[in-house]
Amino acid sequence: MNAASYLAHPSPRLLFAQLAFVSALLAGCGGGGDAAGGLGAIPAAASSFAAGPISGFGSVIVNGVRFDDSSAAVTDDDGTASTRNALKLGMTAEVHGGAVSDDGTGPRAGAREIIFGAALVGPVTAVDATAKSIVVLGQTVAVLDTTVLDASLVGGIAGITVGMVVEVHGQLDATTGIYSATRIEPKTNATAFKIRGIVANLDATAKTFTMGGALISYAGVTSVPASLANGLMLSVRLQTTQLAGAWVATRLGARPHIDDADEAHIKGSITAFTSTAQFSVNGIAVDASQAQFPNGTAGIVLGAQVEVEGTSSNGVIVAKKVSIETHAAQHAQGFELHGAITAIDTAAKTFVLRSVTVNYASTTLEYQHGTAAQLAVGVQLEVRGVLGADGTTLQATRISFGD
Repeated sequence: MNAASYLAHPSPRLLFAQLAFVSALLAGCGGGGDAAGGLGAIPAAASSFAAGPISGFGSVIVNGVRFDDSSAAVTDDDGTASTRNALKLGMTAEVHGGAVSDDGTGPRAGAREIIFGAALVGPVTAVDATAKSIVVLGQTVAVLDTTVLDASLVGGIAGITVGMVVEVHGQLDATTGIYSATRIEPKTNATAFKIRGIVANLDATAKTFTMGGALISYAGVTSVPASLANGLMLSVRLQTTQLAGAWVATRLGARPHIDDADEAHIKGSITAFTSTAQFSVNGIAVDASQAQFPNGTAGIVLGAQVEVEGTSSNGVIVAKKVSIETHAAQHAQGFELHGAITAIDTAAKTFVLRSVTVNYASTTLEYQHGTAAQLAVGVQLEVRGVLGADGTTLQATRISFGD
């Protein structure tokens, strides 16, 4: 059922759920919210919407859909204009585009707007190389075998040091307060820090709240969402120095309204949960009252990683299917690159494709329509692979010639 027919012919139960979600979302946005905390307003003509980590390029791949970004407006979640060159593997992004089609090589669509935004920007205060975790702004960040680490972090997590300012993309587990990183990179010369998390211990008199291990003062913020309350998922822009033990907020923002789309596809963590029919993923409301659950509903709980497919209507994702995303499945899915080789080192058996270093030394690597001897600068390829041990390179598992 498309968004229009859903609105025109809702069942009483769906209508009730939809109105409840819309009310909650509008409250959560404070009447539209703030550009700092959400990921931008969507053009009215949107017919597809995707939210999740970037898993490949060719042009930009989010949730398995290849979005042509050649004419897309690219911004960060502060609303600052950027370019598609700023987009990198593992970044969390929202893509607003045209109709999705499949020519036999996989789903494709044209992107009109791409907005990317990190969960954390701030200094590292602890590194545990054994447990593979770091602490940023009082938040524990898990560094997984699916976490893309910037190539400048030589040795992977060993290249992250206390005092270094980093940008972390990832998903928050609302039950543990731990962020599962999808990408980590240095953020030199940062003019502001950031936390996207869930409000707790709100003190409206002192104008403070906490997010994980961080105490935040919002006394100087001029525009405070009317919906500010414990449990609200919020993006907070911070000054780079603390005052009396508190991080000083300069902007608060909740997620803005999502326009209608015929196809909507989101991946992330369940950050609010009423029932298996009503929950939120990364702060986006989901109506799953008519959805199919291929893995059953037992695992649909607060903090679970899920993939939701459906439509978006009145700011709510109306789910057709809700699947549980296991870590093993995410690792097996890996990453996908399409493009031309820009540099190659035949001795080290590496080449660069879409600014990603690819290792092709594996003896089990599958080649299609060509051989390793044909790899050279300018050759067009499709590469599939998983991250290397240090998270900075892609270990190719399949190379296809003539992308």
